[in-house]
Amino acid sequence: MPSSVMPTSKSGNGHQPPAAVSTVGLRKSYGDKLVLDGIDLRIPAGSVFALLGPNGAGKTTVVKILSTLITADPGSGDIHVGGHDLAADPQAVRAAIGVTGQFSAIDGLITGEENMLLMADLHHLSKREGRRVTAELLERFDLVDAAKKPAQSYSGGMKRRLDLAMTLVGNPRIIFLDEPTTGLDPRSRHNMWQIIRELVTDGVTVFLTTQYLEEADELADRIAVLNDGKIAAQGTAEELKRLIPGGHVRLRFAEPQAYEHAAVTLREITRDDESLSLSIPSDGSQRELRSILDWLDSADIEADELTVHTPDLDDVFFALTTATNVPNQPKENAR
Repeated sequence: MPSSVMPTSKSGNGHQPPAAVSTVGLRKSYGDKLVLDGIDLRIPAGSVFALLGPNGAGKTTVVKILSTLITADPGSGDIHVGGHDLAADPQAVRAAIGVTGQFSAIDGLITGEENMLLMADLHHLSKREGRRVTAELLERFDLVDAAKKPAQSYSGGMKRRLDLAMTLVGNPRIIFLDEPTTGLDPRSRHNMWQIIRELVTDGVTVFLTTQYLEEADELADRIAVLNDGKIAAQGTAEELKRLIPGGHVRLRFAEPQAYEHAAVTLREITRDDESLSLSIPSDGSQRELRSILDWLDSADIEADELTVHTPDLDDVFFALTTATNVPNQPKENAR
């Protein structure tokens, strides 16, 4: 049986894009309670990074620190956002970022357009430029028809789109989205996903916290799981899925004779006599799958159907937030 293969990073060519956000040894305490205990992150520019974790794990605290709303503990390591030292130049960091989340800053008593124009004033845009940017963003976020209506009359999905449009008035290159789709219906959530993809296509970096694991799987280039104030693991979605036992290749046979031949020949398998199928443990990697196929050819075994099954992010989340140690975690190089 081929041995398990450790996942490799997609960026293994040695040429990494510049970091939009990097932290080394980020710590935060409230009195005697240590909320963040040495967080190391490196988020490439123009990517989506998702931070997952159970309620109270410290996700929002990370966002608040990186967006200058609160300060890290003295003695925390280097923290850079948008190329600026967070401790030395927080004003430059604020100019480079946008922040939106589940609790909107929208004024419900004025119209969507007026909310946008107010944001343009706060960014010191001229009246003409403010109106141009407002019209452009209202159209981009499909809010033209509702622009003259009070924002309090908007649906949840419309409010989220307006909130994100307001965030984009200042043309930030890094956006922090703190659980941006919480409470939205599936259609509105998918619409928000498409908007996030378009932002990244334009070169924007998105730092996302979410309680929806499917959302992280769909959007994120890299994912970190935060548990008890520490990063339990981080990597691509596929790398994280390979950490969890239970992955396998399933072989199904149409003929009982072929099934019995394979069952006798192969080792480390799980039989299912009723469905004439065998399961071979596998981490789901391309290299291991190729090794399994070569192994089957050499044993003169030809299945009628071959499917690869790997744990999903739900399995990863539950394993990493309940187990103290998970071996062979993919590491992020903090620079």
